[in-house]
Amino acid sequence: MKSFLCGMVLVMAMAAPVAAETRYDRNLEKAVIEIVVSKMGNIRGAFSYKQAPQLVVVPEAAPAAPVPIEPRKQASNNDGLMPAVERPVSRTIF
Repeated sequence: MKSFLCGMVLVMAMAAPVAAETRYDRNLEKAVIEIVVSKMGNIRGAFSYKQAPQLVVVPEAAPAAPVPIEPRKQASNNDGLMPAVERPVSRTIF
């Protein structure tokens, strides 16, 4: 029974840091936002509430002419190459 209780105490001690959370500082967040905004300057853009976004229309590309497909030639054994053959697998394990 003692080992069970010691085990439970050990598990609780290991789980305690997981449950702890860091405090959230809103003043730090505001300071960081001000610093980032000042460094971004004019590179950030946005739409005003009165302006509607203008959509860009991409012109359609002209269809490419189809390429005629040539029939494949039948392979001949006259080219000096051997046909691919799978070799038997050795079943011996060293």
